Amino acid sequence: MATSAPTTARGAGRVRIQAADFDLGAEVTALRGGELGVGAVAAFVGTVRDRHPGEPGRVSALELEHYPGMTEAAIEAMIDEAMRRFDLLGARVVHRVGPLAPGDQIVLVVVASAHRGQAFQGCEFLMDYLKTQAPFWKKETTPEGARWVDARVADDAALARWGIEAGNALPQR
Repeated sequence: MATSAPTTARGAGRVRIQAADFDLGAEVTALRGGELGVGAVAAFVGTVRDRHPGEPGRVSALELEHYPGMTEAAIEAMIDEAMRRFDLLGARVVHRVGPLAPGDQIVLVVVASAHRGQAFQGCEFLMDYLKTQAPFWKKETTPEGARWVDARVADDAALARWGIEAGNALPQR
C-alpha cells in the first residue's frame, strides 16, 4: 500500500485525494460553477469518530492509505456511473489520506442535479460505493495498539441495494 505525500492533492477535477482539509462551502461553489440548471445540491461530510458503538473514547488516531492513480480512477468510474444513473449535473469527491484525529473531516461527497431526489440518491450511492469499493486502507490507533479496520457487512448491504455486490466484509470472529 502506498500513501501520497502529506501535502499533495491529486487531480483538480471531480476527484481529489489529499492530506489537507477541505472547505465544504468552497467545494459546493466550485461544483455549481454558476450553472443555473442546478436545482439541488446534496453533500455528505464524514468525520473521524473517537469510538465504536459501545466503546466511547477508544480511537485516538486514524491513518488512511491508498494506491495513487488507482484510487482516483476507481472513484472517477463510479462518478460516471452515478451521473448516468441519477442524471446528475455534477459531482465531486474529496478524500483525505494520512494521519487524522477524531473530529477531523475525512471525506466529502457533493452532487448537483436538477431535482432533490436525484441529488440525495446520487450522494448516497457514491458514499455507499466509497465505503466498500474505493481502494483505501484504514488503520486505527486505540489503547490496545494499532489495527487495520475491516470492511463491515452493513456497508456491503448498503451497496447491494444499488445492484452492486461487494463481498468485502470478513465474517465476524
